[in-house]
Amino acid sequence: MFETSEAGANVNMDQLKRQAAARALEEVRDGMQLGLGTGSTAKHFVELLGERVAAGLKVIGVPTSEATRLDAVRCGVPLTTLDEIDHLDITIDGADEIDPALNLIKGGGGALLREKIVAAASDRMIVIADDTKWVPTLGRFPLPVEVIPFGLGATRRAIEKAFAECGVSGQMAVRKAKEGHVFVTDGGHWIVDAQLGQIGDPAGLASALSAIPGVVEHGLFIGLASSAVLAGGEGIRVIERRKPKGD
Repeated sequence: MFETSEAGANVNMDQLKRQAAARALEEVRDGMQLGLGTGSTAKHFVELLGERVAAGLKVIGVPTSEATRLDAVRCGVPLTTLDEIDHLDITIDGADEIDPALNLIKGGGGALLREKIVAAASDRMIVIADDTKWVPTLGRFPLPVEVIPFGLGATRRAIEKAFAECGVSGQMAVRKAKEGHVFVTDGGHWIVDAQLGQIGDPAGLASALSAIPGVVEHGLFIGLASSAVLAGGEGIRVIERRKPKGD
């Protein structure tokens, strides 16, 4: 019987993430304007992109977090902002969960607001992940909801009401940083994580949460991902989002 150490498992998972990032990098062409995602898988993409830039590839990126900005600077990737350019060709980002319709839960790293702004400004969004992120139904991963600290009690009650109207329920908790204090996003907001189990109607819940005063953004990314690159033990899978009939 073989045993896998925790360190060995982490190395293997890291390798899968890097494989997914490398496959997405094949979509990048000279002169492109790129959205650079946040998280452990996106970090691999930035590092690999930096190697290509050092070899002569000419691109410019918009980072979705301060952490990604620092990684890009370290790797020599030129940066800009959405104030200086009018669109992005591709955003490459990770996800915490991906369903068969390529709806996502994102925000485990706390950058969901900037990630969604950048994704929405892009012609395409490629999601890169190891295949454990592929799920039949969203909701196993806690849903992040970014909120304004002012009036948090009222906002939480409105979120609970929205959950009930959408047929879901679960425990909510304000996210804490490793040091034990409240986690604060790059935008100065807080995050409430909701353990919902299963989300039967992600689009409906997304609309309900977006209508709540005090909710800045939520981690349901609906209709933004155009494709997903999943790396697993049997290789790479690329899943394209199906276009509605008539498109």
